[in-house]
Amino acid sequence: MRDFIYAEMMVHVPVCTSKEAEDILIISDNAEKLSAEAARHSEANLKVINCSLNEISALDNKSYDVIISEMPSDEIFFSQVNRVLKDDGQFVTTHPSLDDVESNKKLMIILAKYFKIIMPYNIGDSSTVLFCSKEYHPTADINLQRADMIDGLNYYNSDIHYAAFAMGNYIRKEYLGFIKN
Repeated sequence: MRDFIYAEMMVHVPVCTSKEAEDILIISDNAEKLSAEAARHSEANLKVINCSLNEISALDNKSYDVIISEMPSDEIFFSQVNRVLKDDGQFVTTHPSLDDVESNKKLMIILAKYFKIIMPYNIGDSSTVLFCSKEYHPTADINLQRADMIDGLNYYNSDIHYAAFAMGNYIRKEYLGFIKN
């Protein structure tokens, strides 16, 4: 897969769903491309950290609009993400393949403690990540002007945004009650 597709989808989907994404946290051990994409949103204050629970636990409560994580996670990590995410914030995280149903259902049960909306979305190569939101729905609350006015993108646009959330019936049936939309 082209790296720019992954980076654009990881960043612009949650940022363009947020009402005003001013504070973005990227949790990654290789965040260069994600940071570059987040920097396209000139109104955003960007913070990049490596995945260390100590670093996350030192962050202020309710200080981020969007958190993007590429790091393996557990319930303690998600509780810290919830603590630093604003009340209307979005969180995007990597997860096991949707074919690993049991692992994903366990993960979604944990995430459901903190988020009203949990939806997988395609990031361009039939891989998915999880979009989690406390308030905004990724297809109902997309900021169309923001999504289509970002300069220099190679892949992402508002049509791709909507299409990324389309899932086949076998996934809908398998995850009925776990995907919260």
